[in-house]
Formats: sequence, structure tokens, C-alpha cells
Amino acid sequence: MQNKPITFQFISEPSDVNYGGNVHGGSVMKWIDQAGYACATTWSGNYSVTVYVGGIRFYEPIKIGEVVKVDAQVIYTGKSSMHISINVFSRNLKQPTFVKKTHCIIVFVAVDENGKKLPVPAWIPETEEEKQQERYAKRLMNLRTQIEDEMKPFL
Repeated sequence: MQNKPITFQFISEPSDVNYGGNVHGGSVMKWIDQAGYACATTWSGNYSVTVYVGGIRFYEPIKIGEVVKVDAQVIYTGKSSMHISINVFSRNLKQPTFVKKTHCIIVFVAVDENGKKLPVPAWIPETEEEKQQERYAKRLMNLRTQIEDEMKPFL
């Protein structure tokens, strides 16, 4: 199965503005979830739900009226889970080059109509870059387990 990135492109709108005059972080998070959902559902062929969003890193603000590009790509699969790398870029309409503004990993699980987990096709990395992405996803899984253990007393 080919692992082609899902890409959304659009212009940020005045309704996306925060109190500082830039795109609201919540708007960016919504775009991340939408692109991740499209990627996971395309990969699995089934309805997929978000189960984890980790380490959202906002590098720079996105300005209202900029072209926004959201790239989503599978970087690791478990039995029913898909780890999706999301990168958000933007550019001024008068400039040709996109600049990375946000990055995160989002995990989806494929489910049936009753919410029961479904198996997903395995993603097998082929290039060195894909193998690095898979190692990255596995390291983050280990860190997430450690964080969840730390959180248990507070849940």
C-alpha cells in the first residue's frame, strides 16, 4: 500500500484570529485533527478516531490571510493504530516559500460502527527517511507510556 501524504491547503480567515491577531492555536489543532483523520481513514479504509495527540509544537504564528498547508502521513502502524506525522506550514500570498509553523504526532484507531477496534494494514518503511520516522514514532510511544505512568495518580 502506498503511503502518500494527505495535504490540505487553504487561506487562513479572520474567523481564525486569536486575541493577538494571529491564527488561534485551537484552529491549528482543528486542522491537524482533520488532516490526521483524512490520512488515517484513507489508510485504514475505515472510520478512525483520535486517541492521542502528542507534543504539539508551535514554532511561529500563522498570520491571517496566509496560505496554510497541512501535511499528514502515516509513520507507524500497530494492530489497529496509526501514528500520523502532521506538519503545518504557511506562507504570505506574495511569497513562494512555505515555512514550517507547527509539528505533532497524532494517533488514530480504526473502529467499526460499534466503536470496536479494527485491524489496519501494516505500514512497512522502505526508505531511510521512512525508517527514521518509524524509529521516531516508537521512541515517542515509549515516552508516552512513561508519561501515562506518571499521570496515573492524578486520573
